[in-house]
Order: sequence, then C-alpha cells, then structure tokens
Amino acid sequence: MRVAVTGAFGYSGRYIARRLIEVGHRVITLTNSLKRDNPFGGNLQAFPFHFDQPEELTKSLAGMDALINTYWVRFDHRLFTHQQAVANTRVLFQAAKRAGVRRIVHVSITNPDIHSDLPYFSGKAELESALISLGVSYCILRPAVLFGKEDVLVNNIAWSLRHLPVFGVFGAGDYKLQPIYVDDLASAAVEKVDGWRDEIINAIGPETFTYRELVETVKRLLGLRRLVIGVPPEVGYWACRTIGLLVCDVTITREEIQGLMEGRLYVDTPPLGATKLTDWIDRHKDTLGRRYTSEMARRVDRLSDYPSN
Repeated sequence: MRVAVTGAFGYSGRYIARRLIEVGHRVITLTNSLKRDNPFGGNLQAFPFHFDQPEELTKSLAGMDALINTYWVRFDHRLFTHQQAVANTRVLFQAAKRAGVRRIVHVSITNPDIHSDLPYFSGKAELESALISLGVSYCILRPAVLFGKEDVLVNNIAWSLRHLPVFGVFGAGDYKLQPIYVDDLASAAVEKVDGWRDEIINAIGPETFTYRELVETVKRLLGLRRLVIGVPPEVGYWACRTIGLLVCDVTITREEIQGLMEGRLYVDTPPLGATKLTDWIDRHKDTLGRRYTSEMARRVDRLSDYPSN
C-alpha cells in the first residue's frame, strides 16, 4: 500500500513509519520538520504540511491509499494552540478525502468529550466527530499515555526522582492511567491501515497504575529512596512551573493536572498493547531520567533529532 504518516521525524510517527516500511508499504510523511535528518533514507519522502495551502496538501496526498494521523499539540501556547491544531487537522482530513485516500487511522485520546472544558479532550472529540462524518473509512485509536525511548512523562518523572529530594503528587494521587508502549501503538496503527471496518479502539497498555503507584514504581525500579507526598494541586502546579523555568520548559499545565485528576487517562476495557511499563523500565533503568526531556525544545527546534532516554 501507499501510506502517508504524519510526523515521521518525531515520536510516535517515527515508530509507525518504521513499521510501515518493515512490512513493505510505500511511505511518505507530512511534517513541520523538513530539515531534520531522515532516518529512513530513500524509503521515505517528506512533504510539508501546507495547512495554509490545502491544494498543495491534496497534491502531496495524491495516490495514497491511507493516512495515519498523529498530528496534535500537548497544550496551548503563544506559538501553537489546540484550536489551531483542530483547524489544521480538519484541513488535513478534507485534503485526504479530495486526494482519494480511502482509509484514515487517527490517533485520539482516551475519554474525549466535546463538552469538556479541557481543550485537549474537547478538541480530540471534535476531530473524532469530523472524521466519522467525513465519508472515508476510519479507525480511531485512543491511547492514554505513551512510553518509549523518546518519552516525556515517564522520563521526566524519573528525572525528577533522580534530582529532587521530594516528589509531590497532585492531591491523593489515586487517579488512574494506563500507559501503552509507543511501538505497540505503532503496530496497531499499521495493522489497521488496510482494514475496512469503521472502528474506535481504546489503545491502552496491560498495566494500570494510580498516579502515586506510577511514581512509586519508577522510584522502586530505579533503586531510589525518595519521599513521595501528596500536595494540593495548585501547590504542585506552581512547583512544576518553577522547575519549568529552570529547565526552560512547560512541565505540566493546570489543564493537564485537571485531566489526570478527572481520570480521563483510564478506561475499563481490555488492553491493546502487550508491553509492560515495568518490564520496559527495568530494561532501561540505567538511562531513564538521566537527562530532562523538553517538550518546548521539540516544538521550537526543528533541526535536532529527538533524543533517546
């Protein structure tokens, strides 16, 4: 098949592109990072997103059988917003339809909600609705939290545990999340690319943690002795913001804290992924959290490759 994947020089898109190429598909990528090194050489051709020129985007997608979309932003910022990401993705979906793409695999989030006051979850719900009404065969994958060598969340929890004497969880820390290995998500996306049924699938891993359990698990597997305490969410936010100023990053937002505490990263369904986070951490415990992973650096620096933890 001829498959377009967004962000093949980034995080999840790179894993998806690699698996597509391994099984013999012809692959292109749409990206904002054209100047990054192409790890796939002649096996992958890169095109700009051209959100502001829909006809050019349609040309880039001409001849593609399928599109796998991972494009999104984590939080609102002066350089990018959820509203802009929703508008851009709508342009992408319409361009894919005009180009004759017959299947779209779209990466969403667990528990999207059009009525939520959290733009991450309401925006994802809006895009699911747009895709369902597009008139193109689709599969929507809903992961909770991704982990892998280029991970942000788990790595930076480990970094904090390595560098700080105390780790604060927001409130009681009893809200749940279900991390999935990024390559398990990639495998599912590639498997669904040549399907025909319209599907919505919760893409979660085989282990469920409360947030406190996740922190305690990382601490234990890294062999660290640190005090883990509950703090009021607003206190935790300002502590994280202070750390963010030191590392020149947005470590977490109020909206992300609210989404965690509302339990939006938990669903009561069977797991899709097979890789256990505990096993993965044990294999990578010597390098995990040795250096901080900056979300803002990834957004601003469109030349450097994503570092592996």
